[in-house]
Amino acid sequence: MPVQPLLTLRGVSKRFAAVQALMDVELEISGGEVVALMGDNAAGKSTLVKVISGVGPADKGVMEWQGRAIQIRRPQDAHVLGIATVYQDLAMCDNLDVVGNLFLGREIHRLGVLDEVEMERRTRELLHTLSIRIPDVRVPVASLSGGQRQVVAITRSLLGEPRLLLLDEPTASLGVEQTGQLLDLIEELRDRGLGVLLISHNMGDIKAVADRVAVLRLGRNNGLFDVNTASQEQIISSITGAADNSVAQRTTHPEETWP
Repeated sequence: MPVQPLLTLRGVSKRFAAVQALMDVELEISGGEVVALMGDNAAGKSTLVKVISGVGPADKGVMEWQGRAIQIRRPQDAHVLGIATVYQDLAMCDNLDVVGNLFLGREIHRLGVLDEVEMERRTRELLHTLSIRIPDVRVPVASLSGGQRQVVAITRSLLGEPRLLLLDEPTASLGVEQTGQLLDLIEELRDRGLGVLLISHNMGDIKAVADRVAVLRLGRNNGLFDVNTASQEQIISSITGAADNSVAQRTTHPEETWP
């Protein structure tokens, strides 16, 4: 029996005044897979993430969660379903430590007082479970590296035990080593059964962790590819819409996949 996708979108559209940001978009994401969302600037990627996360509800279309029709009108709706989002700006409080950032807005109290011991224990436990190394969870987040800040933001999103994680350009400002560590974390989350929607422009990152690539162009679906069988030229051609350009015309052997 086929596995029921976690999230299914059918005919999702979104307009901002005279601008049609999304038009009849379709997408499926299952547990235990990483779907990369690609597209040029203004392709509709960020708008689609906002639709799924409840920040900017769709104007029309059908959304299903494990086969059940749903409506996501606000971020709380997404949270209740088990959808978590890590935006590119991370939304971290630099003056707070790791523990403070993880539990910001969901602090644990005991007898009317913050239970710092329990919050630190849970922080260390979660980081250990995900094989994340943070030298000191009591240092201000401002003192951490870009990669460490990124994994702290992802760890924070996992406190609610989500089923689907949306990642907006998580490696954009990271170095090679930090990127490798973050991609390892994404693979770990997939192996634990989470569905991951990864927005990225980096072909190397996508080849490393994604199972499928969904391409948007001018707010519409413009291709869905299996990472193991599609060539890089096919993906690029779908992103740019230049099916007859010099890149796409280069000969691709049947057995050729991404370098």
